[in-house]
Amino acid sequence: MMGAVEEKVDHLESDEEIPFHASQSTNKIHSLNFETSPLSNQRFSASWVLRKVNRVSILRSMYIVLIRAKINVLLPFGPLAIMLHYLTNKHGWVFILSLIGIIPLAERLGYATEQLAFFTGPTVGGLLNATFGNATEMIISMYALNNGMIRVVQQSLLGSILSNMLLVLGCAFFCGGIVHHHKVQHFNKAAAIVNSGLLLMAVMGLMFPAVLHFTHTEAHKGKSEIALSRVSSCIMLVAYASYLFFQLKSQRNLYSSLDEGTDNNEEDSDEDEVPEITHWEAIGWLAVLTLWISVLSGYLVDAIQGASDSLNMPVAFISVILLPIVGNAAEHASAIMFAMKDKLDITLGVAIGSSTQISMFVIPFCVIVGWVLDKPMDLNFQLFETATLFITVLVVAFMLQEGQSNYFKGLMLILCYLIVAASFFVHVDPSNDDD
Repeated sequence: MMGAVEEKVDHLESDEEIPFHASQSTNKIHSLNFETSPLSNQRFSASWVLRKVNRVSILRSMYIVLIRAKINVLLPFGPLAIMLHYLTNKHGWVFILSLIGIIPLAERLGYATEQLAFFTGPTVGGLLNATFGNATEMIISMYALNNGMIRVVQQSLLGSILSNMLLVLGCAFFCGGIVHHHKVQHFNKAAAIVNSGLLLMAVMGLMFPAVLHFTHTEAHKGKSEIALSRVSSCIMLVAYASYLFFQLKSQRNLYSSLDEGTDNNEEDSDEDEVPEITHWEAIGWLAVLTLWISVLSGYLVDAIQGASDSLNMPVAFISVILLPIVGNAAEHASAIMFAMKDKLDITLGVAIGSSTQISMFVIPFCVIVGWVLDKPMDLNFQLFETATLFITVLVVAFMLQEGQSNYFKGLMLILCYLIVAASFFVHVDPSNDDD
């Protein structure tokens, strides 16, 4: 009996000894599958393509970064601006199209930075977000500085500070207060006070060269102002480096609420807590986007003066208001998003941290670069701009001293920014002869 069973098993395992009626039944099954396959052909092909795209990491990364986001419909405006630059002399259109083309690049740069922050932790991630969020302003400043447009550099960096402190933080407080109107939102007051102190130090660094110039008390006419600016810039860079050591190494417990807030909200935002691209892909996209922004920024800077003439708009308004709004697109979106998720510590790290970085690092760095390039870049931002920055820092410092936020505070900051914008629209930048 056992021998008969083993013989049957051997017959079933060998392909050559399968009975003829069994092959007919399998043929019927295959023919049935063949007949039903046209009904699901489209679904099969679509799923097959998606699987192929997921397997190819580069195509998947390109789809996530360049295609999926709705704001990427503005990407063609960049190449269109370059075409108009060479085909026409309409600087106004070149400026507007370049401005629109940089908006999605700045937003995607912020996205790539956020993806990289998943692999570095929230504190370093906030620093990376502020750094690459300021990459657009820094690139524009380098091009303008190389072309000798000192006032454009000064006013665009000043406008970036004002935009971050008033518009970005104001919109974040307002949207977060509307979403969480049933409660008062809290943030780390100690970290906010440290940033406010650094901003006041930056105001001091900008104020003394301007006061020295306009009181005509220079020891060496035309030299003391630049010498003081360069010495102050070196001191401000040392202060910012000390701040980074204080934040990341020495007193990490001061910023512990930022880490804890991120950990506590992991369950509420599972989709946001999972990186969509690898860290090497994020680094690669940071390099590509930074390069493309630098190319487009060159055409943008070249068209500023022509746009001012054709649009009948002051260069000061373009530099202080329009350029920073575009450059701060990434910070604006991320700060509002975090405020609506009740993560105000990250919001302050993006908005106030970005302002601190520009005032204590980018501006002194531009002075040092101007020193190397033999350009007269200094910290004399003129009295009107310096007074505007001083009042803005005081207003924001008073808003942050309680460690609480609501929609009314956000509304006040937005209205203050509208006053600043209106002031620069009617402000005529004094020439060197008038000084």
